[in-house]
Amino acid sequence: MDFNDTNMTDPNNTTNDNGGYNPDAYIHYTVASAVAIALCLFGIVGNVIVFWFLAFRIKRNKYTVYIINLAVADFIFLLFTALIMMIYINTLIGENSNFTGKKTFYTFIEIFYDTAQYSGMFFLTAISMERCLSVMFPMWYHCNRPNNLSSIVCLVLWFVGCSESLIENLACPPEMFAAQTNVCTGVELMTFTIGVGICLPLMVLCSFALLIRVGRIFRRKYPPKLYIIIIIAVIIFILSVVPFNFIWFLMYFQLLRLDAQYVSIFYASVFSTSLNSTINPYMYFIVGRQWREKSHHSIHDALQRAFNDDAEIQDVKENSTSDKTNSSSCGIKSTDEEKKG
Repeated sequence: MDFNDTNMTDPNNTTNDNGGYNPDAYIHYTVASAVAIALCLFGIVGNVIVFWFLAFRIKRNKYTVYIINLAVADFIFLLFTALIMMIYINTLIGENSNFTGKKTFYTFIEIFYDTAQYSGMFFLTAISMERCLSVMFPMWYHCNRPNNLSSIVCLVLWFVGCSESLIENLACPPEMFAAQTNVCTGVELMTFTIGVGICLPLMVLCSFALLIRVGRIFRRKYPPKLYIIIIIAVIIFILSVVPFNFIWFLMYFQLLRLDAQYVSIFYASVFSTSLNSTINPYMYFIVGRQWREKSHHSIHDALQRAFNDDAEIQDVKENSTSDKTNSSSCGIKSTDEEKKG
């Protein structure tokens, strides 16, 4: 999305049932922006709590490294979404809507906004792939995975997400985006291909593999909470983010004519993507909590249970037993050796 596009914040682009200008548009969108800010603040609190406990209170493993980075990405995304909504409220009802340096400020915000959104998508894809590999090839994965792989992957994904954001916002400024130049068309195709053509299929396939694994485990016992978290996170992402990626892509190439509802679609996408980043931390707590137990450290215990990787160790033991192979022959790592990811 290009936040510099004035069509997104111009209520005159909204029509009523009779096809005329809606005089209440300013009030409606101001209220919508305020609600979006409240939603972002709620999500920011949740992601800060997750980051604090996973980074400083709970022993790290390869999966918590991804979740810590995902929480940071969601925090940045929600923070800048809230900031954008504040600027939109100023644009709608403020006295100084066209302040000096507004265009440059928008570009600055959008770079961080897009970096967080793309990086978060990459982190979710990475943790889905890694858990899928550990389920499908437990012995090979456990024997060949470097101890610091999660940290290296996260650094690379931050770089890729930042690079994609810089290319999108600097190579395709608002005036070129509105003119649909060849450069902007190439940028749109690039971002759509990376998000929908690469990351989405990988997440779907890995989640499907985990779902099959959950079905097999469920016959004997309750499946590991990490499996459930990954599957739910992917489903939420697909339902809340992917549809609007398709809509904006089709609207850019004028394959979907929704000009009259342009602002409404924009706000719907803001709520949907913000909800995706807000739900995640609370979903970790809900899945990890044991509702029959009352603990003074419920958040700590819930997160520790949610991201426990004992299931992977059990997979390796079962696989080595079925193959009649000594697990020590490949130097299986202990949990303490993997705490840094």
